[in-house]
Amino acid sequence: MESSNFRVKLIFFLGALGGLLYGYDTGVISGALLFIKNDIPLTDFTKGLVVSSMLIGAIFGSGFSGPLSDKFGRRRLVFAVAVVFIIGALLLATAQAMIMLVIGRFIIGLAVGGSSAIVPVYLSEMAPTDSRGSLSSLNQLMITIGILASYLVNYAFADMEAWRWMVGLAVVPSAILMAGVYFMPESPRWLLEHRSETSARNVMAITRNQQEIDKEIDEMKEIIRISESTWTVLKSLWLRPILVIGCIFALLQQIIGINAIIYYAPTIFSQAGLGNATAILGTAGIGTVNVIVTIFAIQIMDKIDRKKLLITGNIGMVSSLLIMAGFVWTVGLDSTIGAWVIVLCLTFFIVFFAFTWGPILWIMLPELFPMRARGAATGIATLSLSIGSLLVAQFFPMLTAVMGIHQVFLIFAFIGVLAMIFVIKYLPETRGRSLEEIEVDLRNRTSSAKLSEIDES
Repeated sequence: MESSNFRVKLIFFLGALGGLLYGYDTGVISGALLFIKNDIPLTDFTKGLVVSSMLIGAIFGSGFSGPLSDKFGRRRLVFAVAVVFIIGALLLATAQAMIMLVIGRFIIGLAVGGSSAIVPVYLSEMAPTDSRGSLSSLNQLMITIGILASYLVNYAFADMEAWRWMVGLAVVPSAILMAGVYFMPESPRWLLEHRSETSARNVMAITRNQQEIDKEIDEMKEIIRISESTWTVLKSLWLRPILVIGCIFALLQQIIGINAIIYYAPTIFSQAGLGNATAILGTAGIGTVNVIVTIFAIQIMDKIDRKKLLITGNIGMVSSLLIMAGFVWTVGLDSTIGAWVIVLCLTFFIVFFAFTWGPILWIMLPELFPMRARGAATGIATLSLSIGSLLVAQFFPMLTAVMGIHQVFLIFAFIGVLAMIFVIKYLPETRGRSLEEIEVDLRNRTSSAKLSEIDES
């Protein structure tokens, strides 16, 4: 029994390890930017380009990896992602010019986009229904651990200004992921459709009892029976509304303000009068809070409705941004007290994000989409996520230079209000339902809507 439990833990750890790399490569650039400029000259525009080039790569990575994972399997794509992570990290660590930084970050972005599209799908399809929320949240937990690890590495190398070590150490978890693929089984839903029922049952037996296996296999067979090809499903009228909702959901998670904190917190603290090392240490504190709150969030993901948590998160994040904007506007950012008030407000923002919007997006995206096109549809949604992250990374430093940071935080607060309205009005509840039950409900809902339109006409 102990060996069986260890195997389950190992599978989900390795499955979520791509999230750690996503988080590390997202966060590490925030500290590295403080020192890269000493070796490679950067303007405000090129600084944003170095940050955002990873996100441009992520757009392509997420767009292509989803359909490829539907065709070749989740496991093979995870291996490919690990290889690309290694190549990108080595290029960054040896870069001698701005263009090489951009190319290295772009390649890293291909892997980031791939992991953001594949990891949530893999975890969701491997997890039993009653614990899918908690197990799918491991992706967000790994992202937060990766971000924290990047902050700690940045702090460790700050006195030496060794930014090449900061970006290059991503090779280590990438190599672990590449080797770990050997121990990861393929997704049972992919196996049922592309290999055999026996293969799918063998994998499901790792995490489910016989009754659960029989029920889910029957549901999956019925979905396969009524489903068309991946491309046909993607084009279908019944999927279009939920695909749009998924894309908007992913976009909002990024433009709500989280990436402005992740990418530029050390720069904000440094401008407020803290030293470079102290600024990185303050950011590491925020990263620690992010991890701790995410661990707590995992414990309740399957106990409270997703929508209630999201709305709570919106209220908390908007309040934090409004307080922060008001303080900067009235007191200013050029004092130590002001800097630590900003740290406190950003910490509260992180608490509400990590408790709600951070993990829930990665849980719900695979839940929203049908089995036949889950990888491709999740890839499309994470493509819009990457676009949102790109917009924040590229324009945040320029907007703060033109408008002032307090006005930019007010923009994020307004977006938070819009996000709350979106959740209340459009996002369906998915907690406590199997992936197949959710799919059937979405199909029926669209069919009913079409019949109503016909009756009205």
